[in-house]
Amino acid sequence: MITYDLEKRGKEALYVYLYRSIREDVLNGTIHPHEKLPSKRALAEHLGVSVITVENAYAQLVTEGYIYSKKAKGFFANKVEAELKDEAKDSEYLEEKKRWEEMEEKEHEFLIDFKANKSSLTHFPTSIWAKKVREVLSLQDEELLKTVPYNGLFVLRKAIAEYLYSFRGVEVYPNQIIIGAGTEYLYGRLMQLFDSNTIMAIEDPGYKKFSEISKSCGISWRYIPIDDQGMRVDKLKESGANVVHSSPGNHFPTGIVMPVARRQELLKWAGEKEEHYIIEDDYDCELRYTGKMIPTLFAKDDTDSVIYMNTFSKSLVPSIRISYMVLPKKLMRRYQDSLSFYSCTVSSFEQMALAKFISEGYFERHINRMKNYYKAQRHEILKAFGASDIMKIATIQEQNAGTHFLLKMDTTLTDEQIRQRAIKEDMYLALLSDYCTIPQKKWKKTIVINYAGIEKEKIHLAVELLEKIFKTDLIKK
Repeated sequence: MITYDLEKRGKEALYVYLYRSIREDVLNGTIHPHEKLPSKRALAEHLGVSVITVENAYAQLVTEGYIYSKKAKGFFANKVEAELKDEAKDSEYLEEKKRWEEMEEKEHEFLIDFKANKSSLTHFPTSIWAKKVREVLSLQDEELLKTVPYNGLFVLRKAIAEYLYSFRGVEVYPNQIIIGAGTEYLYGRLMQLFDSNTIMAIEDPGYKKFSEISKSCGISWRYIPIDDQGMRVDKLKESGANVVHSSPGNHFPTGIVMPVARRQELLKWAGEKEEHYIIEDDYDCELRYTGKMIPTLFAKDDTDSVIYMNTFSKSLVPSIRISYMVLPKKLMRRYQDSLSFYSCTVSSFEQMALAKFISEGYFERHINRMKNYYKAQRHEILKAFGASDIMKIATIQEQNAGTHFLLKMDTTLTDEQIRQRAIKEDMYLALLSDYCTIPQKKWKKTIVINYAGIEKEKIHLAVELLEKIFKTDLIKK
């Protein structure tokens, strides 16, 4: 009679432990192929367990093929090859697992992080957002349980269309809007609208992630240099590209605002050929501290050639992964015909909550509060830099918009030396050269200062640490 020490099972269920014990004996040959096993009742009495425990264990073994049953004869072991362990593979797995665990343990938040282009989390109206979510969940509306339309719920698309008209001067129909979980996701869908012969263009320096997404979709890229007015349209024409990504309202990372003449030149390029399109990334559009918001290319486009993209992840909080794109009518028809089989990636209750947040005026009030906060934050950090010795070797370049500016350094240090010295001081920096594909001297030795997530009480410490990093250069002055 087969016997197992049930006290060794720990917290494991009896039937699971019994199943594993018999399986191991079948695999290692202790129970020979076609050997008869004890009856359920006999084994239950022998081990002091219930018949149902043995029955469940046998049933699982039969299902997986380790034993088989014969009517009126009982259960028998199958002939099963022993599962040989690959010790080297096991060792490699354990080492890899340990390495990742150590990496997670070592991850820490820098004392000063000027690289993360994040929003201020403390100023998000959490209580109001939670209230809107509760209101939606309490509705017990069948819409919450239905499949979400491929382009998102109408109620949110309508709220976005009304917001764009009121605050950006953009006239769109709700059925031109597509909702998705983040700009990167929507960008991937957008790439599928274009064929493999499409050549994309992006500003250099610029946001590299979009070029990586397009490459993964098999679409070629061209990098177009910028000047003090933004993307050079003459170089765009020379590149042979037929789709271009641009942020004319606030170029990242330089902050350049494209003037009207260059915008007209870019729109003229788009209208020259039917397959020419502009992807207008209007991130941070609300955060302008002087004058009016910059008009969108989409609003000025009369050739149906501009695709408008924006996100709530920056204006609200990063965890609210809701972005949207507005397609020209001709592209929307193509999307409906070829890509509407994709499901919307944002849950219905999040969309309903955001729709209420926008339509009831909470989003507008939140944006106004954040503008005032970031304006004050910008004032404090510029004031701290202005009073610091660092300005003996630095020049600030900023455009009264967004949540970052450039700090051009007159230093003997290389960009990598600046980065490493910062890390030693528990400071994380982004250099303008990080965003360049084609290295140019004029973009080097320039720090991108993202100040949105820096606590007010750490501003002076941040400036002091920068003084320490460039101490050698400051002594010479």
